Amino acid sequence: MAADPGAAALAQAVERLRAGGLVAMPTETVYGLAADARNPAAVRRIFAAKGRPADHPLIVHLPSVEAMDDWAASVPEAARLLAAAFWPGPLTLVLPKAASVDPVVTGGQATVGLRMPAHPVAQALLAAFGGALAAPSANRFGRISPTRAEHVRAEFPGEEVLVLDGGPSDVGLESTIVDLSGAEPRLLRPGAIPASAIEDLIGPLQRPGDDEGPRASGRLAAHYAPGKPLELVAAEDVERHPGVADSTVAWLSCGPLPSGATGIALSADPAGYAQGLYAALRELDAGPAQRILVIRPPAGEAWVAIQDRLGRAAVGSAANGQSP
Repeated sequence: MAADPGAAALAQAVERLRAGGLVAMPTETVYGLAADARNPAAVRRIFAAKGRPADHPLIVHLPSVEAMDDWAASVPEAARLLAAAFWPGPLTLVLPKAASVDPVVTGGQATVGLRMPAHPVAQALLAAFGGALAAPSANRFGRISPTRAEHVRAEFPGEEVLVLDGGPSDVGLESTIVDLSGAEPRLLRPGAIPASAIEDLIGPLQRPGDDEGPRASGRLAAHYAPGKPLELVAAEDVERHPGVADSTVAWLSCGPLPSGATGIALSADPAGYAQGLYAALRELDAGPAQRILVIRPPAGEAWVAIQDRLGRAAVGSAANGQSP
């Protein structure tokens, strides 16, 4: 159940947003670093706080389905079908941007990513603010996304970001992103809403490579990464892996940990695993182990988004290790 930060905290957050400041907003996916999406100076503060490249677009969180028409130059029938089915919820739609949308929000692109979050605190904040909020994940760029208020406070320990505590995120992974700006709908990022459910409504989805189609959050090869090296281990290789008996290694498993291993055992259910994934990675990254070994979860559509995040985390952690 979502925590209620209280009316006073909500009013303070609205005041901060109207003054051009930053607020960490709980959503059902992960916590977002929010600013007034109509205030370019405020949006630039998001980029500065995260260390985010200026050409990496932000997702705009809407207070209502109807607000989609204020942000998109055109809204195809497919977008209206998906919004009716999945909003509020963990689905982002990429559409041609309206002329009024400042390019700082879109990373200079002609498209804009839109979503309506389902978390009651996010909905209350959007309603009280009376407008849309640009909000990428509330963490330093490329690092593990936050699913709890304390994760955000660890990323931004000063007074720059006001944190609304809405409890742990229910979904735990970022939204599914579907691009509807071109001739064919494209899946840009997998998430909690499976591709099959989207295809049931609008037909086949193209699955472009990360360097094809509009730039969108979470499509870099290195992302969601801990500071420590993270390695994916196939389930069939675990028993003979030298890390099982290595005291400098922490394991993350799907179901019970390997015999003799230390670490965190996540749920074997994909929804439970997703909800706990980022918190577990943060805990292992902060612990005494020198390396993190993750037993690769099962194949299948329910695990596609999890596999995506873990693969990018492994690449990102390797890049961290190569930094001077």
